[in-house]
Amino acid sequence: MDTGTHIVMGIAIGGLATLDPAVQQDPALFNAVLAGTVVGSQAPDFDTVLKLRNNAVYIRHHRGITHSIPAVIMWGVLIANIIHLLAPDSNLLHLWAWTALAVVIHVLVDIPNAYGTQAYRPFTRKWVALGFINTFDPYIFTLHIGGIAAWMFGANPGYTFLIIYAVVVLYYIKRYMDKQEIVKKIQDHFSDIVQIATSPTIKQNKWRVAITTKDNFYVGSVEDGHIEILDEFKRIPLPDNQLFRLAKQDKNIAAFLSFSPVYRWEVNTFDDYTEVRLIDLRYRSNERYPFVAVVQIDDHMRILNSYTGWIFSEQKLQSKLDVGDNPI
Repeated sequence: MDTGTHIVMGIAIGGLATLDPAVQQDPALFNAVLAGTVVGSQAPDFDTVLKLRNNAVYIRHHRGITHSIPAVIMWGVLIANIIHLLAPDSNLLHLWAWTALAVVIHVLVDIPNAYGTQAYRPFTRKWVALGFINTFDPYIFTLHIGGIAAWMFGANPGYTFLIIYAVVVLYYIKRYMDKQEIVKKIQDHFSDIVQIATSPTIKQNKWRVAITTKDNFYVGSVEDGHIEILDEFKRIPLPDNQLFRLAKQDKNIAAFLSFSPVYRWEVNTFDDYTEVRLIDLRYRSNERYPFVAVVQIDDHMRILNSYTGWIFSEQKLQSKLDVGDNPI
């Protein structure tokens, strides 16, 4: 989920903690728990600082090891103990339990996004992206804001957020069923399906889909249950030649390949270099595919420039690469 939703979830879990008699009866413990749930709800995303290095490192590692099973355990213990040092009179066991819950919920609500996480590490590095909840879901966010507002106006936070989370669980079930309905319709219309990647938009009735079959990629949208295929591409493996072997050694191309399960490639030849471009097909927006990886290689098989990330115009991409020429 987005940062804002994780923050309000941390506050909500702090409110939910007032159902714990130990927290309810000890204001100092409540303050420590609230701090723990807010920090714990953000902790797995501390790897966002990797973006300060470069996009390749960020894409390869964001939602990776920091969302893994060992990290989830570590975050709860670490944060609870740090807060306990600052508030030594607080009950460490209860502080840890609620902080750990906030960390676990952070990872659990990231899994249904289209971006996904490597939550099953160290058992597998596979990205788990169920694709039925948008990274920012206005319904989930608004429910939490409403609960926080009710708390501020005197409502019991424990019971308020208990009701809200019951509604959120039902909402997740509903969205999962929406996805399954879409998947079933696609399966009824296509043969030789290898993979279906779904990506909900901010609108409840509109989804993006990327369908992989034995021979083709299909990119489409689903609106009010109606599936429309917008683009079709032949499914062609990356060539095994000198150009692509060199391209795959580039950090940006390697990061893209480690993350994206559904992409196509193209090669463009210019006066002084050849460009290899990989295009993720899951995020079509405004007739563009904004998540790409590009490497430019000269005639002597040297990498000149490369980039990976979200780009919404060709001009912006070229400014990132700083190489311009006219195509042959």
